[in-house]
Amino acid sequence: MWIKGGKLKNFVIFVPQREVLYMQINIDERVAKARNFFTSGYNCAQAVVLAYEDIIGSDAHTLARLAASFGGGLSRLREVCGAVSGMAFITGALIPVDDPLNISAKRENYALMQSFADKFKVENGSIVCRELLGLSQRKDEPTPSERTTEYYRKRPCVEYVATAARIVGEYLASTEPKSV
Repeated sequence: MWIKGGKLKNFVIFVPQREVLYMQINIDERVAKARNFFTSGYNCAQAVVLAYEDIIGSDAHTLARLAASFGGGLSRLREVCGAVSGMAFITGALIPVDDPLNISAKRENYALMQSFADKFKVENGSIVCRELLGLSQRKDEPTPSERTTEYYRKRPCVEYVATAARIVGEYLASTEPKSV
């Protein structure tokens, strides 16, 4: 049953094994999960990816390991925001490109990720970590910042994580079922 205009909606996804899953999505719940993952110590990329663990089709442990290096704008290089990289990770699960010659799949994958990045940039002004954080240096030391009350007060990252999780959720909620 499709719920039009609501935040809870059924959708169909294609995971890398090409299985079709029928699920319901609650955007607010996904955003809350992403926020909770981030505030519990996961980095920005991990938080977004883990909020959609069931959709990606892998376990949380594996996903956390695979997404770990994308936090801090790619391992604290302060390049593309980790929350945006998390959306890219999810895009790969939603529109897998496992055949290097499948130009159509690549185009569809890239188009979706570009639309995610465009929406994020419209809302936040950039997709680049250092620009979002107002930093002048191009990279930080590899040691992550300690997660303290002061850290969360100074850093808007939890909001970027929430934005990324919402953008993915809105896409999934607007996706009509496809036949296999």
